[in-house]
Order: sequence, then C-alpha cells, then structure tokens
Amino acid sequence: MIAAMPDLESARTVVTAGPQPEPLLSELSHAGAPGYRLPTLDVPEADSLDAVLLREDLPLPEIGELDVVRHYTHLAQRNVCIDSVFYPLGSCTMKYNPRVNEDVARLPGIAHVHPLQPDETVQGALELLYRLQQALTEITGFESATLQPAAGAQGELAGMLMIRAYHVDRGDARRKKVLVPDSAHGTNPATAAMCGYYTVAIPTDAHGEVDLDRLRAECDDTVAGMMLTNPNTLGLFERHLQEVTSIVHAAGGLVYGDGANLNAILGVVKPAEMGFDCLHINVHKTFSTPHGAGGPGAGPVVVSELLEPYLPTPLVVQGDDGSFALVHHRPKSIGRLKGFQGHFGILARAYTYIRMHGEDGLRQVSQTAVLNANYLRACLADLYDLAYDRTCMHELVISGRRLREQHGVRTLDVAKRLIDYGIHPPTIYFPLNVEEALMIEPTETESKATLDRFVRVMRRIAEEAADDPELLRAAPHLQPVGRLDEVTAARKPILRWGAAGSEE
Repeated sequence: MIAAMPDLESARTVVTAGPQPEPLLSELSHAGAPGYRLPTLDVPEADSLDAVLLREDLPLPEIGELDVVRHYTHLAQRNVCIDSVFYPLGSCTMKYNPRVNEDVARLPGIAHVHPLQPDETVQGALELLYRLQQALTEITGFESATLQPAAGAQGELAGMLMIRAYHVDRGDARRKKVLVPDSAHGTNPATAAMCGYYTVAIPTDAHGEVDLDRLRAECDDTVAGMMLTNPNTLGLFERHLQEVTSIVHAAGGLVYGDGANLNAILGVVKPAEMGFDCLHINVHKTFSTPHGAGGPGAGPVVVSELLEPYLPTPLVVQGDDGSFALVHHRPKSIGRLKGFQGHFGILARAYTYIRMHGEDGLRQVSQTAVLNANYLRACLADLYDLAYDRTCMHELVISGRRLREQHGVRTLDVAKRLIDYGIHPPTIYFPLNVEEALMIEPTETESKATLDRFVRVMRRIAEEAADDPELLRAAPHLQPVGRLDEVTAARKPILRWGAAGSEE
C-alpha cells in the first residue's frame, strides 16, 4: 500500500517509526457504543427463534457509524490505484479510466436492463453491442467478433478452442503441438494445455524476436498453431511477423494473437493484415475499462473468416429490417463461455472510449504511448542496462543487473524503494528471459512532468544503490507495511481470517 507522494528529499530520509498500522475495528470498539438503532416495531413481534439459530459469542465490534466510515475511508486512502499514483506496470497498461465512461455505464438504459428481457425490449443495448463488434473488427481487420469472454484469459481460451474446433472439423486429429515464444505470458501455455495441447517454447534471437530457424524446425504436421504477441512481451515489434505467420500457415497451423499489447498499434497496423487468424482484446488495457479487482472484465475475440463458424453463442446480429437479435443456433459453435452476452457495463465503457477517440484519436493513443516509452528509454539507458538496444514500442524492458553486480542491490530492492517515492513499481523479473528485469509501461495518459519525476527517482535510486545499498535492501521505509517475507507468504499463506488470539 502506498501513501501520498512525497518529494525526493523527504523520501531519502529513513523514518524508522513510519506510519502506524490502521487499528482493527475490534480495537476501536467500546462497550455500549451505539452502532445501530432499530425503529419501534409497528408489526406484531415474531415468536422466539429456535435456540440453534442464535449465538451469543459473535464478537462484533461496538462502534458508531461515523467511526466505521472513517475507518474504511482511511484504509481506502492507503490503497494504490491509477487515480492516486504513477502506475507503470509493464504489460498491464494501467492507463487512466476516463470518468465519462462511468457516466455512460450508469445511464438507466445501460445500468438497468436485464439479460433475460426479450430482444425487442433491449434494442438499444443490442445495437451498442453490435456496433462494438463492428468497431473492434474494423480496428483489427478481422471478419467478426464475440464479446462474450469475461477476461483476456478467457478470450485466449475461446481463441484456442476455436482453433481446436477448426482442426477437429477437418478431421485433423494429429495436431497436438502449440508453439509459444520463450518470452510469452504464462497464460499462453496454460491456455494451450487446457485445450489438450502441449507447448514448445521458441527461443528469442539476438534482436528480441522469434528465432526463425528454430520456428522452421518445429513446424511440422503436428503443429496446431502458434500463440504470439505483437508487439511482443519484450516491448518490441516483431519485424518478421509476416514471415513467422507464413511459416506456421505453410505447416497447416493457425496463429493465435495475444492482444495484450494492442495499445501500441491502434490505427497504425491491423493484426489481421499481419497474418493472425484470431486475436483477443484486453479492453481494460487498450480501451480504458477498469482492471479486475475481483469484479467483471471483458476479453472480446476477433476472428478471420476461417474461424467465424466456431464463434461462441449467442452472437448479436442485425436483421434485414434493421432490428437486432441474439442468435443461439450455430451448428459449429464452441458453445457458450459466459452467462448471457458478457459483462455489458464493461463493454459499454469500451464502446464509449472508442467512439470518443475515433480513428485519429486511437492512432494518437498509440503514437503517444510509444513516444513516452522511448523517452524513458533514452533517459535511463546510461544507468540501467537495456534488454535489447533498439527502439521499443509502448513499454521498455531494462535490467538491474549492473546494480546487483556492483552494489548487491536487486531489482526487487529497486521496486520496493520506488514505493517510498510514491510510485507503484513496474513489473519485475518478467519477461523471464531477461535477468533482473524491470518492465516499464508509462502509457499515453501520463504527462511529461510525471515521466520526468520518474526518471529523477530512478536515477536517485541508482545513486542510493552506490552510496547506501542497505537503504534499498530494507525498503520501503515510509509505508504502513514494510518489507514482507514473500517466500513464507507464498509457501505458507494464511488464507482465512481469524479473530485475535484464535488459532486461525
């Protein structure tokens, strides 16, 4: 948890006491404090409840409503989010979520519709979904789309299930192998395995791209397809992508596009034209809908004409009379992936973002995101090693190897020290094929002033590593929670809450 952003000088001072932890509600409790007041009964009193339904030992705190509100408000203020701090989490595209999206999602015609209403009573909602499908296919160059998947990971599953259905439909059962780059996100091989495939990692060449020789060697008649991100997970554009997709297609496989990095190429290049057969879209990354936090998400999938028959049901279609309907009967469909038609409120937010930007605005989104990442790259390259010394796209990958070798400071220490400066750490130790990796994605929504401050902090941390490495190894110092024992937390997690003094 990260408190308000301090200036650079105050963050250099080690405050051993630091902010005190927020007390538990039970610690704020006082016997007899009024926590509620029931109105006078105006109906007959019910008979006594069975004793088995009652308990006398429930340790509820006795505390007034205002104190409860303040307690949770204080906790919320210690939470970190894109609205409170710079959040350069690589691969996650933590861009600002415009408030106009929220206004639209709360319109009665969007917020109050029910998925079981007859189609004729929700024509506006169906039209919004239909137009979003059209917008996504236009942006990416594909034939058609499904809005049903609830997240990017489920979008991956949908895409690979459609690829499997394609091969099964052709009677091609020998194809059991899926190729993934060694820099791929972990969901790629996991998704392939869920679909009954085994994966083979294709190494990265000296330029940070797919090794074409190894790809050719693996492309035989057992290949079902390849899962690939472009720009790739190293933040680099695969310059030989059309050759990559041609090699896979020549072997009879299909190419699945992981759309995690679509934010880098909006309005500049269409994935379908690069040879992909399908692509999932993380609307929380590219089109500014909120990130999960346990809530609803969306991961639409766009497909080529080849895979269109296998799309999940239902699909939103427009009839000859101009009306809209949900179509459920599609003989070759992979079936339903999600209740109803996905998370409508999230999709409405994404549609709002697309319509407000338009073609030119979306192109500017990507151009600015790429510019911001390369600005940081130029400002930090002298103190942190570049994973690959070439122009990056929307994110850059640098290495803290030099700090570790010269001063015994790890990338983890750099990340924890950033918290003291009021900055959320970037992704660390990923991609896995970059030693001491820091993966930084500024997005297009950050100002130059914010980027300049981040550069100053990163340079200051490099100085601290040389002057006082223990300062970094013990960070963070200025937060309610200090350095946690992450190994024990991973190996012996406490997964349920227990009252003070209990054995849980």
